[in-house]
Amino acid sequence: MRTVERQNLTMRMQMRRLTRLTNAFSKKVENLKAAVALHFAWYNFVRVHKSLKVTPAMEAGITSHVWGLQDLILPNQ
Repeated sequence: MRTVERQNLTMRMQMRRLTRLTNAFSKKVENLKAAVALHFAWYNFVRVHKSLKVTPAMEAGITSHVWGLQDLILPNQ
């Protein structure tokens, strides 16, 4: 499966608002943008991937540690 297709599948499977027949949809485009941004931040900085054994951000050299939700939501504290 191609990388883009795999990423789309991952988003659809992990974000309820992108699946069909659900009540968790965004009425405003801004809410959808915020949900997608939060998903990608969690996916790249918080979630440790089984194949990498680290987060994608750590693998790319962007950060040196696994972020917690506190780091993700309140980055300056």
